[in-house]
Amino acid sequence: MKDDQHRFLSLLGQLPARLTAEQAGWVLNCQPHDIPALISARLLKPLGNPSQNSTKYFATADVLEICKDRAWLVKVTNTICQHWQKQNARKKESSFNGERNGHVSLVAAS
Repeated sequence: MKDDQHRFLSLLGQLPARLTAEQAGWVLNCQPHDIPALISARLLKPLGNPSQNSTKYFATADVLEICKDRAWLVKVTNTICQHWQKQNARKKESSFNGERNGHVSLVAAS
């Protein structure tokens, strides 16, 4: 958050009404790159109907409310863990098959 935004919000004494993925990650204590996995698992719902590659905003009140639910936090933790296990397994599988950046090397193909 920019310094002038921080000062302004400090004067108001409250958080902004909408949070970006990075800010939602701060509240949830997770990384911004974990947020798409939570959206895919329908554990976190962005405001409106943003396109896949647009900036996502989240209602601050909703994020603060759901993060009080222990069962929801367990689901979030498990979802993030499973997401990265799948990503790492996919990366390991592609390197095992001789692929680099989605391309098969000529050595591995012959």
